[in-house]
This record gives sequence, structure tokens and C-alpha cells, in this order.
Amino acid sequence: MIRFGSTFRNLSSFGIFNIGSLVYILLALGVLVLILLLLVILLYGKVNQQRKRLDSFTMGNDGKTLEQDIISIIEDNKFLKINTESNQRELKALSKRLEYAYQKVGLVKYDAFHQMGGQLSFSLCLLDERDNGFIINSVHSTEGCYVYTKEIKAGTSALDLGDEEAEALEIALGEKIN
Repeated sequence: MIRFGSTFRNLSSFGIFNIGSLVYILLALGVLVLILLLLVILLYGKVNQQRKRLDSFTMGNDGKTLEQDIISIIEDNKFLKINTESNQRELKALSKRLEYAYQKVGLVKYDAFHQMGGQLSFSLCLLDERDNGFIINSVHSTEGCYVYTKEIKAGTSALDLGDEEAEALEIALGEKIN
């Protein structure tokens, strides 16, 4: 029967094991085990941190409810995208129609005849976005009220304009502040 101590002595005498080398190997393995233990502790902390984040994300919901919530959000997103595209088309159509709506106004009130007071006569200019429109001129006198119009294209009239009409046109064009 071979005893361990004698076998070890026999092996060490052949140079296979050296007690000094064995101590260094055991110390190195101990340090390695400590490093691995520290890594395990750090990774355990990271896993707990991720678990807390996941619990916070799911807020107590189970996986099926969370999946339904995500599907609902995706469907809402699709609905919003479709509505946004529809709204953009409608805005473009409205914008196109507004080009021809009267949006610029110039109004000048005056006394056509100095013997009458109250500034009952007026020149009203209405223009669209492209400065096309008309001027309505209403002249009030003792015999009655006379109304006539003049067409405006690109901000100018083919007919001569009176002082009040020209002033109403300038106000509508934004060249003069009323």
C-alpha cells in the first residue's frame, strides 16, 4: 500500500511537483477564484438592476397585457399617420382655395360732396392672394346713392382710379396703413 505522503515525496523527487510551485499555483487559483467571485457579484447586481427596470416597464402587467398595449400603440400610430396624411391633403386643398378668396381689404370713407357730412361715401377694395379683385365705390348725394365697381388685376386697374379708390387699393395691398 502506497501512502499519499510517500507518493507525493516520490513524485517530487522526480521533479514533477515542487512544493514551492504548488503553493504559487494555489495562491494564483485563489486570486482567480476571488476575481471570479467579484465578477459574479457585479453581474448579479446588473441582473437585479435590469430586472427592476423591466418591472418598472411592465408596471405589474403580465406579458400578454404588455403585448396588447404595444399592439394598441402601433395601431394608434398607424391611425394617426393616416389621419395626418389626410389632414395634409385637406390643408393643401384649402390653401389652394384660399388663393382665390378675398383676404385683403382696403376701406376709405369720405364726403363726396362737401355740403353733406357724415362721410357716407366710401371706396372698398377686396383682393385675393394674387392681388386680383375689385373696388366698389359708393357715392352718396342728396339725390341718391350711386355704386360702381372697377376690376383689379395683379394690383392694378385698367381704368383710372379716383383718389379715394387709389387709397383703398394701397391699403389693401399693404402699401399704406389706414
